[in-house]
Amino acid sequence: MKQPLDPATARRRFATVTFLFWLPVGLYLPAQVLLLTERGLSLAAVAGLYAVYSVTVAVMELPTGGLSDVVGRRAVLAAAGLLNVCALTALALGTTLWALAAAMLLMGAGRALSSGPAEAWYVDTVQAHSGTDAELRTGLARGGTACAAALAAGTLAGGVLPLLLGTGSGAGAGARLARATDGLVVPLSVPGLLAAAVSALYVVHVLSALPEPPRPAATLRSVLGGVPATVAGGTRLAVREPLLRRVLLTAAAAGAALATVELLTPGRAAGLTGAPESGAVLFAALACAGFLCTAAGSHGAPLVARWTGGSERAALASLAVSGSGLLLLGVTAAWDGTAAAVLAACAYGLVYLGLGAAGPNENDLLHRRVDGSVRATALSVQSLALQSAGALAGLVAGTLPAGPLPWLVGAVALLAGAALWAGRTSPAPAATP
Repeated sequence: MKQPLDPATARRRFATVTFLFWLPVGLYLPAQVLLLTERGLSLAAVAGLYAVYSVTVAVMELPTGGLSDVVGRRAVLAAAGLLNVCALTALALGTTLWALAAAMLLMGAGRALSSGPAEAWYVDTVQAHSGTDAELRTGLARGGTACAAALAAGTLAGGVLPLLLGTGSGAGAGARLARATDGLVVPLSVPGLLAAAVSALYVVHVLSALPEPPRPAATLRSVLGGVPATVAGGTRLAVREPLLRRVLLTAAAAGAALATVELLTPGRAAGLTGAPESGAVLFAALACAGFLCTAAGSHGAPLVARWTGGSERAALASLAVSGSGLLLLGVTAAWDGTAAAVLAACAYGLVYLGLGAAGPNENDLLHRRVDGSVRATALSVQSLALQSAGALAGLVAGTLPAGPLPWLVGAVALLAGAALWAGRTSPAPAATP
């Protein structure tokens, strides 16, 4: 049997596969809603399509995590990439509601399949090489940095490409493209098609660069019996074990904060600029800045842990910074003028900087409490906690009157999440389900 990859190589490959997965997401996000409305869909229909995606992810999150623990990381990641290639191509070219709904379902399935296996592969590989006490935080931080950097780069490129094809020196390119394809490919389609090409490259990288230890051959019987048992064991461990329960509650707090910020920031940007169109440009710039702050926070997560004396205290400090930023966003919502706008922009950056630093430290704790048999399942439980809390917080914030109050939903959640780590010490050796 081949020797496991050394930690430095595993870190590089983990960062690369993370970047290649999230770059397509950044590419299609800026133009996707505009493309769908240009195809003739109402905003209500667009919201319905995104609901298909969200429900698919929620339903498949735990089973796909269990599948990765049973059949292996690489096969599940490759399947996720192939589904994304199909979904992104269909979203870029689809013109009917049913075709687009099918694309969203495929994308949701791909997102659920990808939730956890890459990180689980990295931890499995490093621990196979260096033992269960191997240093994980640096690699986890590099993965978080790669994710945020991919989203930032993709958002910029996905926003600029249609503009270059439709205006300025590329004035004729978009029109020629549309004529040549009878309107099937328009400038707003190009980011999605480019995203599909990157997803295909992602599949190639997964299959060629992510070796994993041999596993028993998976049969239909072993999958049907093993996946439910693995999901049950991983969920039971995550809920019953005190430290993992804090990790899950912290993920829920982060989900509530992100949902609050993403729901309220576009309207606030439009209010600051005076028009929805200019507000959309400001929001795109803020989103890119937020991703860069997340990348910086994630990159600095090991340093924060050294400064504070461990992952628990690093999580406390990072979440406190993020919660303070969201609290300041709420306070400045009651003000007008340049000073309030500058403070709000700084506070926005603090939210993402703190969340970026908290994530690798929390996951360092998680991976030291679970073994490889349920690792991807535990990550799926964490992801589900984040998404579920985000959906609930968005509903609550959306019903509150405009002003500081809606912002406090996320701020209170984050500060409560920080309080969970107050006075905590290093965990005992890894538990088993």
